[in-house]
Amino acid sequence: MPRGTKVERNSVSEQPHELVYEAKKEGTTPKAVEAAKKSTGSNQRKAVEKKLSGKK
Repeated sequence: MPRGTKVERNSVSEQPHELVYEAKKEGTTPKAVEAAKKSTGSNQRKAVEKKLSGKK
């Protein structure tokens, strides 16, 4: 699969650098991003960001 495909951009992986990036972007912690992923049951970026924005 080519690098940076649409699937990759639309999801948040378990990789530490992905969690840190998303946390920095949302102004929260990597642990909160991980918790949001678990509570939404999804790794879709939109769902995780929606959950995180509700916590602000």
